[in-house]
Amino acid sequence: MIPRPAWFALEDGTAFRGRAVGAEGEVFGEAVFNTSMTGYQEVLTDPSYKGQVVCMTTPHIGNYGVNEEDVESRRPWVEGFVIRELSPIASNYRSQEPLEAYLKRCGVVAIDGVDTRAVTLTLRRQGSMRCGLSTTEQDPARLLERVRSSPEIVGRDLVKEVTCEAPYDWSLDVSRQPSAVSSQANRKSKIENRKWNVVVMDYGVKYNILRQLAAAGCRVTVMPAGATAAEVLARDPDGIVLSNGPGDPAAVPYAIDTIQGLMGRAPMLGICLGHQLLGLAYGGETFKLKFGHHGGNHPVQDLATGKVEITTQNHNFAVRIDSIAGRAVDVTHKNLNDGTVEGMRHRDLPICSLQYHPEAAPGPHDARKAFQRFVKLMAEAHP
Repeated sequence: MIPRPAWFALEDGTAFRGRAVGAEGEVFGEAVFNTSMTGYQEVLTDPSYKGQVVCMTTPHIGNYGVNEEDVESRRPWVEGFVIRELSPIASNYRSQEPLEAYLKRCGVVAIDGVDTRAVTLTLRRQGSMRCGLSTTEQDPARLLERVRSSPEIVGRDLVKEVTCEAPYDWSLDVSRQPSAVSSQANRKSKIENRKWNVVVMDYGVKYNILRQLAAAGCRVTVMPAGATAAEVLARDPDGIVLSNGPGDPAAVPYAIDTIQGLMGRAPMLGICLGHQLLGLAYGGETFKLKFGHHGGNHPVQDLATGKVEITTQNHNFAVRIDSIAGRAVDVTHKNLNDGTVEGMRHRDLPICSLQYHPEAAPGPHDARKAFQRFVKLMAEAHP
């Protein structure tokens, strides 16, 4: 088969010619790089990547194929996919389809043969920037013109494009799942035998958040991002989870209003975008990181214990630490690479949040005990 040419152009004028390995077409978005060594299928289907073209730093992608079990949402959400080399074979007993076939079937425009190290170094030096990926335009100068006229991520509400249309219940047979609830002493009976009624606000939720909650003994109801506080409270939740999601948290004011209406009504756990939205609901501010945190090797320190966890992250915005000072909110975790806020806890209300992804998918799994802490928070609020 004759290779199909493709072009990848960055806003600064840098352009790379490669080989089309996905669907035909032309896409635009914000260029980011992901440092995970595995988990490309989870990356492709993470709704937090809506609006972004993802460059994988690991050079060999596709070597274990794809399967139906490793998806993190109903479909891929990346705008485009940039890799160094697509594996010509898929060797794994769980593989059901080659990555290239999956990309074509799902309509994901992708390119390989790109110097992804050069892309990553450019983004680290200059910051995330707009980009374009095309299998139809063979003049990089014309592609660059369209890149520079494409929309910015800042100020765009991307949550409304990934959230569910209507509430639904998430079910999981937890009989074969290890309990995510602590079994210390004999206080456990009330906790382990109860099905906690948890509402998850879907700002772009990953399936593994729902899996982890179900494994922890929760009845999980997922609600659209536009649901009001009254609609959430009508479900009589024991706890509320504010999920991950894409884009600028300040562009989702309706979510902030809902969160403010829920504060103090039930224990809450914010994850990633949910953490940022809580920061805004507290009256704080968020800001855009230079090139974001994307990958599975980010060190985070628990300030209470001093212990460090290696975490999975995917975000381009963060809570400005000075903006929450004096607001009855304590910082609980910090990023050891750049000092940004990675966790918060309200002093008076049962509310906590994490900037990183405790559900991982892909790993590492250091932070999964966060779901145990959330169950404990609900147990203390509902003795």
